[in-house]
Amino acid sequence: METGAIEAKFKEKFGLGGVLYTSPGRINLIGEHTDYNGGFVLPGAIDKAMYCQIKPNGTDQVRAYALDMNEFSIFGLQEEDRPEKGWAKYIFGVVREMMKRGKNILGFDIVISGDVPWGAGLSSSAALESSIAYALNDQFNLEFTLPELALIGQATEHNYVGVKCGVMDQFISLLGKEGSLLRLDCRSLEYEYIPFSPKRYKLVLLNTCVAHELASSAYNRRRESCERAAKAIAQKHPEVQCLRDANLKMLEEIKNTVNAEDYQRAEFVIEEIQRLLDTCEALKKDDYETVGRKMYETHEGLSKKYEVSCVELDFLNGQAKKYGVTGSRVMGGGFGGCTINLVQEDKADEFIQNASEAYEKTFGIRPKIYDVVIKDGARKLS
Repeated sequence: METGAIEAKFKEKFGLGGVLYTSPGRINLIGEHTDYNGGFVLPGAIDKAMYCQIKPNGTDQVRAYALDMNEFSIFGLQEEDRPEKGWAKYIFGVVREMMKRGKNILGFDIVISGDVPWGAGLSSSAALESSIAYALNDQFNLEFTLPELALIGQATEHNYVGVKCGVMDQFISLLGKEGSLLRLDCRSLEYEYIPFSPKRYKLVLLNTCVAHELASSAYNRRRESCERAAKAIAQKHPEVQCLRDANLKMLEEIKNTVNAEDYQRAEFVIEEIQRLLDTCEALKKDDYETVGRKMYETHEGLSKKYEVSCVELDFLNGQAKKYGVTGSRVMGGGFGGCTINLVQEDKADEFIQNASEAYEKTFGIRPKIYDVVIKDGARKLS
């Protein structure tokens, strides 16, 4: 994204000065619904990001401008100063979470913008929080570590936006590294960089452009299913705190004590955690064919066992198989959003064209296409 418009608007609104920061959106190659079960995820930072230009203003107020929405907001730094505008709550929440941790922050001027598509499952909100947190940490010499900034972003979502998210999105937005995915242990927050530099492949996202309304309630029900299954296993195996600690043999032992749905949900999660670990080993060997197979297995599990796919996502996954795509699956919580596709470069154009035409013919809407490249996490640009 060209940053000239941000810099010009900052100069217009607030005068000279200001430092530009950025933090990217993300994909998750594999590992869905594993985070709240204590498992692993495998995200990567992408070449689409949120940006903020910022300068302390010597007052006790924040003056904020959202370039993409052409909206202005002014608010104080205390709890009672919470702004009305949704986008401003991200800025306010980051400030408040930093102050709760004993840091002193003064007023500042800020312009925000970005090219992470909203609603595509690429974590535009986490990218926004992370860019703000990184900028404030640098501008006010707060000395938070990057993992601490990720937890501040997560707490912002919980306490000021009202979304009880995990920490994966903020973590990869801040700690992403070009040419690598990040295997994050969602329980301990330990992490390892896994090489991802496919020579003959590219990552392509196909956005269904649908979002089914039952997503949030269905998400909560699945989480409860997993918790019930883990609790039942723990009756026989006290060391099991969550499904991350269980295996399929343990699950089989309690098959008659949980309902079929809870069993099926738990089976998917246990298998998905192992799939992710297998995928990491395959990536270390540059074995992208195995990676692709694991992605298809994940989609099958998400569709049939976890039941978070939808007819549009299944259709695009079927198109991927039809046109020889190496790997394809629904990315994110499900019920809409994108499929993520690992496709050989020489097959990409044919797949995108044919899948798009078939999708439009079937559903009356053309999917949005995003090529993504794995890039670095949060950083100062000027």
